[in-house]
Amino acid sequence: MTALATAFVGALLLGLVLEPSVVSEAPATPPVGTEAAAGSELGARDDEGTSSSSAGDRWGPWVPLFDGVSIDGWIRRGGGAGYRVEDGCIVGRTVPRDPNTFLCTPVEYGDFELEYEFKVHPELNSGVQIRSHSRATYRDGRVHGYQIEIDPSPRAWTAGLYEEGRRGWLQSPADDHPARKAFVADDWNRVRVVAEGRRIRTWLNDVPVVDFVDDAPEAEASGFIGLQVHGVGARVDPLEVRWRKMRIRSSGAAGS
Repeated sequence: MTALATAFVGALLLGLVLEPSVVSEAPATPPVGTEAAAGSELGARDDEGTSSSSAGDRWGPWVPLFDGVSIDGWIRRGGGAGYRVEDGCIVGRTVPRDPNTFLCTPVEYGDFELEYEFKVHPELNSGVQIRSHSRATYRDGRVHGYQIEIDPSPRAWTAGLYEEGRRGWLQSPADDHPARKAFVADDWNRVRVVAEGRRIRTWLNDVPVVDFVDDAPEAEASGFIGLQVHGVGARVDPLEVRWRKMRIRSSGAAGS
């Protein structure tokens, strides 16, 4: 773990509960966070699609992304949806006539294993960004990158892999009945994500959903993690999504 990530975790553990108004706003500069270390560059794949540089005992210790108390240091990007801490959860709340909003880590991660739980309003689409960016040179800083979907609709594509702001759907569970049935409405759901080289895998409540190898030239090797509150158009009544028990362990990542 670098000094930057250690300091970030320490800040979380010592922080006070923040009101949504004091979450840091995104600067009008390239994304906050360290540059990717050489070890996090996209490497050659072995026969299973994983980076050859990450073989063996690759993961470090688990580190909390959120301590259940404070979101001090996280950066809000995109729209103006509210984020607050309540009952040990990060709660995202919609506002009308606003674009997608993202609460982002100030640290970037490359290869990692991520776990979290979420609970979402049945009419709100959401997701968790991984290896994502907000670059001034790309669409005026629009957040773009891989998104692990949260989809409580009858379509039920939760834990599918979408690319926000660029290519759209990369792999959905449209034809995977067990994966689509794994989502539990109006309750907590658990997601596991493993990003290793060009390969990204997801599980929803221990059911495999995605196993995708991104061979595209624009594939990202690292980036921030972000919690999305999707835009709801003119809808006035607020909808909420909650996250808790967020932790990560990484290897060769920009933030490790």
